[in-house]
Amino acid sequence: MKQRVAIIGAGPAGLMAAEVLSQYAYEVHVYEQKPSAARKFLMAGKTGLNISHAEPVAQFIQRYDQAEWLAPWVRQWDANWIQDWMKGLGIESYIGSSGRVFPIEMKAAPLLRAWLKRLVEHGVSFHYRHQVTALEAQDLTVLDLKQNETRTETFDAMVLACGAVSWSQLGSDGAWQSWLQADSIEPFQASNAGVERAWSQYMQPVFGQPLKRVEAWVGAGERTMGDIVISHYGLESGLIYKQGRALRAMLKATQAMTLYLDLMPEVSVQQLAQKLQPSKKQSQSNVWRKAGLDSAKAALVRELVPKALWSQPEALAQQIKALCIPLTGFRPIAEAISCAGGVKREALSEQLQLKQQTGLFCAGEMLDWDAPTGGYLLTACFATGRAAGEGVHGYLQSH
Repeated sequence: MKQRVAIIGAGPAGLMAAEVLSQYAYEVHVYEQKPSAARKFLMAGKTGLNISHAEPVAQFIQRYDQAEWLAPWVRQWDANWIQDWMKGLGIESYIGSSGRVFPIEMKAAPLLRAWLKRLVEHGVSFHYRHQVTALEAQDLTVLDLKQNETRTETFDAMVLACGAVSWSQLGSDGAWQSWLQADSIEPFQASNAGVERAWSQYMQPVFGQPLKRVEAWVGAGERTMGDIVISHYGLESGLIYKQGRALRAMLKATQAMTLYLDLMPEVSVQQLAQKLQPSKKQSQSNVWRKAGLDSAKAALVRELVPKALWSQPEALAQQIKALCIPLTGFRPIAEAISCAGGVKREALSEQLQLKQQTGLFCAGEMLDWDAPTGGYLLTACFATGRAAGEGVHGYLQSH
């Protein structure tokens, strides 16, 4: 009689675990409470599926806050492996100018269709609109949402790939946390989310406008270059996400957050001071515009720099080159692209098996790791999904 494995969650991590296990003589069942698989994956792919990043793997790994933990898996299933895997599904990929890896079609749907088709052909059973309501020992209590019927299923091993708590409307509602001991979970925090700042009414005309080609940093941390969008609630963009880890660390240590921006990184303080010299023939606004401060940057300067410094070119230039922006927090976790926090490393074996319950493995975003956007999130979901699948196989072979 075949050994039975349950995978809870049909996102990238759960599907990768299923793919590994489908290579062996197991009866594999995937439970998904939504009507279809990988809804967050599909949503992420609507604007172009950035599936990994082609930078050197040593640099790639350092993008994770738990770099040492994830390193063995990310090295094994890196961007090159992912591109080969996609090719095996009939999906060609390319590396963009930024180093990001995309399918040529840019969308997630064709890749997901091919992936699910192959899993079904390999004998994986999918149970959509089936919500796991309890987990005890080797038993799952499952609510069939279509029939409104509850039943109990027994398995030889299980993989939890339930996601974190961001974008809960797509399925990752965090209900699984009640199945585990509280001290095994690091509380979730918003990651890859906008930051909040209460603007004055004078900033309203530039809401939605970008701060182009600025440099951002936190404390003595790494400086990163890119664009930032001014929002009614504060600031938002991939550049903000890259500074998220440092901002969270500052918030935890000091109960405050401060972001620094160089609004004109391509000129020196001295060059900028020269450009800001007042002119009798030109208004201050025109001088600023000619110096390189567009409407969004000029509004930010007026908002944050004391008016007494506006007419002092050297002092103003120093402010523009290191503009201090006090922030009040992150956007709500429901709006975040991903989460920091989750099942702690020390609660798991090296094979991702929960120490508190043999035969129960965890994978994907529900683990306590974090990374910026840019292909790092999906790569780690794929890698930990495969690691959990291999962990299950090793466990079942020894039992």
